[in-house]
Amino acid sequence: MTTNDPIADMLTRIRNAVNNKAKTVNVQRSKVCTGIAAILKEEGYIDSFDAVEDGRQGQIRIRLKYGPRGEILIHEVKRESKPGRRLYRGVEDLGRPLQGMGISILSTPKGVLSDRRCREERVGGELLATVY
Repeated sequence: MTTNDPIADMLTRIRNAVNNKAKTVNVQRSKVCTGIAAILKEEGYIDSFDAVEDGRQGQIRIRLKYGPRGEILIHEVKRESKPGRRLYRGVEDLGRPLQGMGISILSTPKGVLSDRRCREERVGGELLATVY
């Protein structure tokens, strides 16, 4: 099955899996989706991820993370830039979701980065999603 927006598909699958308290979720593999999964792991929203071969494009298996008493760590995942309306942000225009408690994920010339890394590297790009 082909999707027009694999990033939105990935975020929706993660959102649904978190709401169902699932331990793992599989998403289609692409460079951008792998970069988003790496950011989520780096920021502590997921436990781990690995590539799974399926004979076609491949998939990414994401192991979701919950608190010590089973509380949800990912409360909201929102797709910002869409195929019909792209959103670009310069490094000066990057906001802080939930006053720094959440993250923004951007696609930059240096790869997929979180808003914190974008400020460190002084680079802007396309605002893909926000997570908190």
